[in-house]
Amino acid sequence: MADGAVRFLLQTIGSLLAKEAVMLGSLRHDLEYIKSKLEVIQSFLKDSDSSKESSNSQKRTWRRQLNDVAYDVEDLIDEFIYHMDKHEHRGRFMGFLHNVVSLPRSIFVSHEIATRLREIKANLLDISESAKLLPHEESSSLHDANESWPYYAESSHFVVEEELVGIAENKDELIGWLKDKEPQRRVVSVVGMGGLGKTTLITKVFISPVVKQHFQCYAWISVSQSYKIEELLQTLIAELYVSTKEYLPDNISQMDYRQLVQMLINYLQDKRYVIVLDDVWNRQAWDDMSIAIPSNQLGSRVMLTTRNRELGVEDKVFRLQPLDETDSWALFCRKAFWNIPNKSCPQELKRIAEAIVGNCEGLPLAIVAVGGIMSLKERSELEWKKVGDSLSWEMSNNPDLDRMKNILLHSYYDLPYHLKNCFLYFTVFPRDRMIRRAEVIRLWVAEGFVETRRDLTMEDIAENYLNEFIHRSMIQAVGTESCRLHDVMRDLAQSIAEEENFCMLCHGKEGRQDFKARRLSIQFSGGDISRSASMSRLRSFFVFGKDVIPSSSLNRISSTFRQLRVLRLEDSSIHRVPDELVNLFNLRYLSLRNTKVRELPKSLARLRNLETLDIRHSKVTKLPDWIKHMKNLRHLYTYRSAIVNYYYVCGAPIPTYRYIRKGIQAPSGICVLKCLRSLMSVEANAEIVQQVGNLTQLRELGITKVRKEYGKELCSSIQRMKGLRLLHITANNGETLQMEELSSPPHGLQRLVLKGHLEKLPHWMTSLRNLTCLCLDLSELKEDPLPQIGPLPNLLVLLLSKAYRGQQLCFVAGCFPRLESLYLITWENLNHVRIEQGAMPSIKMLFFSRCVGLTTLPEGIEHLSGLRELHLKEMPEELIEQLKKDGSEVQKMVQHIPSILNIFPKEGKWVSEDFPRLFCQLENGLKRPQIAPSWECFSRECSFV
Repeated sequence: MADGAVRFLLQTIGSLLAKEAVMLGSLRHDLEYIKSKLEVIQSFLKDSDSSKESSNSQKRTWRRQLNDVAYDVEDLIDEFIYHMDKHEHRGRFMGFLHNVVSLPRSIFVSHEIATRLREIKANLLDISESAKLLPHEESSSLHDANESWPYYAESSHFVVEEELVGIAENKDELIGWLKDKEPQRRVVSVVGMGGLGKTTLITKVFISPVVKQHFQCYAWISVSQSYKIEELLQTLIAELYVSTKEYLPDNISQMDYRQLVQMLINYLQDKRYVIVLDDVWNRQAWDDMSIAIPSNQLGSRVMLTTRNRELGVEDKVFRLQPLDETDSWALFCRKAFWNIPNKSCPQELKRIAEAIVGNCEGLPLAIVAVGGIMSLKERSELEWKKVGDSLSWEMSNNPDLDRMKNILLHSYYDLPYHLKNCFLYFTVFPRDRMIRRAEVIRLWVAEGFVETRRDLTMEDIAENYLNEFIHRSMIQAVGTESCRLHDVMRDLAQSIAEEENFCMLCHGKEGRQDFKARRLSIQFSGGDISRSASMSRLRSFFVFGKDVIPSSSLNRISSTFRQLRVLRLEDSSIHRVPDELVNLFNLRYLSLRNTKVRELPKSLARLRNLETLDIRHSKVTKLPDWIKHMKNLRHLYTYRSAIVNYYYVCGAPIPTYRYIRKGIQAPSGICVLKCLRSLMSVEANAEIVQQVGNLTQLRELGITKVRKEYGKELCSSIQRMKGLRLLHITANNGETLQMEELSSPPHGLQRLVLKGHLEKLPHWMTSLRNLTCLCLDLSELKEDPLPQIGPLPNLLVLLLSKAYRGQQLCFVAGCFPRLESLYLITWENLNHVRIEQGAMPSIKMLFFSRCVGLTTLPEGIEHLSGLRELHLKEMPEELIEQLKKDGSEVQKMVQHIPSILNIFPKEGKWVSEDFPRLFCQLENGLKRPQIAPSWECFSRECSFV
């Protein structure tokens, strides 16, 4: 990570030299010297990193020393800016008096900074000289990984059949794709994160006798990141000749690229072939190879494995999923208890073993690696508990896990410089936590990790970063609003983050704290800031949980962590904001979300660099007048939401709709904050609806208590906000939303919520081609809205609550082509729903609630072949009884749906029960799929509501 620290520091120094040349005085020459040395070192880092991260202890020590010096320079620059900032923001007369009084102190500060700069220069010179003595041969761990990578792939060819778990169905499906009747050459890709078993799966397909008999020749090529195209083509030729038992020409090692391509084309032109390209990292690798692989109309096939979901070269995509609980357990037992009869787990170890397997989350490579370690441990509860509690440490230090670690490290070291810090940042969040995409984007911006470009906002660039992680299969997308880090990948990231002092996790009183860490994340109760007093380098402080730290400890934040950029106190039990926070001159991000804070102190107005202020779900009901002086504010989140009640799935509380969003009173003049990107949500008044259009940079806007007479002015303002992505409008109690005046809505609008009566559906809604989430609540439309919104091409989530007064709904063929989740709530008159074949082809989730007249399931529900979940809340008893009746026609209609829940009140709580699934058993004895409840991300999915 030294490369990331150096790169970030060079940007900081460059900006300082450009903006503050006069104020720097004699320090300018020292900074220019440091900058020049760092540029030389950065060149060395790039050369070193081309062979990837070093496993050489000498190099690792050198990188840590460089990292420390980079942090020293950053600390010094922040200290200088702090003193300069205090001087700059005093009045002329008060500034003169202060200069006279504090002259000795100023001289001392300047001398101290100059002295520290000289020390840093000396250290940097030593580091620069040391670089010349480092070994330059390629000896990095990733080089080792690259060298051994083909052998990992090859070793998959010789896995004992009984060690393979959970691939039979996938294998059969892929073989079917290879053997179909299509004569055109097809490219089949198997996509998934590292360690998921892509290579193992296609190996079993590749060596299958059925496949070998179907094709006339075949070849397997492992594509490394640093491939040489001539070598790949030579290997491909050799494999093909071996498969047909022909003699390999002697001169292929002397052939150039053009000759090799021509030879392959000539050889393959009249043969039905299958070629495997294993571990393709980018489109370029395919482009280089494809010209030599002709499409000969003989039913030839190319199979490739990749972690990149957006490779864009395939005709068919097979997205490999983690193993379910049953297969994960079976695989673990086969590795951990290989020498026990029946390979069964001793009863006294079962609870601990299940927890260990759960940590692996279905990742075969992790399960096999951990199972191998456990097979060598003493089979006692005490010994196994130790390993279970320190699985992260085992992953970082146990050599038996090197194979898995190298494969996963492969993904990390392939990242560009600007993405490495962003990836490590996921470690600040607790394990198993759903991470809000928008939150991590704002945090990256606050930390200074996001590059600037003229044509895009920093938030847009950060969103691209996040999407790249998803495409690389390093981060898992959860719905449209959240993401998560696989536990195994997280442990790897955490080991890197701790080694590089990027982030330190504090798990209560036993948490280890390193004074060099730049970020501290306190995740469980028992944390004490006083124990972190030596962590003066801290830039970000995170609190997760209500009782993690006592409120009194927060008073010491400003003196202990004076250079904080990020302060996240979300969900903590604090009642007031300490005045001392005003000394955090560098603070960019302050979250008081879901705290008991009732008032924002006036002293916060002095936080001139603040970019994000989040007070959602706190007790604050009115924004202070001084908020309009926060000129650098980019994101202001203020709303409060109430969830009426919960129901329970697997013991977990799940919020039931209805969300009641309340805005907050805003002061006059708030619309002068021209930098605002997010304003969520404020109560409407005549001034706000008229002037909010001046905030042309807004991406998110929420307004509540909108009166009918505000309609024209509000539409005029919305029309001027061309970059709006999210719009949330709530009518004043019982009033009608007048939205017809909006003639040209923002083209890029992605999420739209309209809560309140509508006389008719706004005509402009049909033009929202980028809309992904739509909520119509309390609309009470007289005309069916489906014909107008059904053609929306990118809609993923649709929530309709009391939206239409009619009795029937018809989802016609071709409507909602990408819709994945549909919520129909509180339809008093609805008594019939029809779904035509071809409607909603991508639907995964159906939710019906309080549709009191709907006594039968939707006609045609059997057409929704991809439907995975059907949730019925407070639905008529007649409908529920039909579903419970064994052998009924209704049961046959839904036998393809893996999860059907009945949600109802019991003893004052909402609970859910899964319907008896005897009628849902599939043919040929196939197991019912294990479906994770989508409700774990319901509040995220519909957070815009």
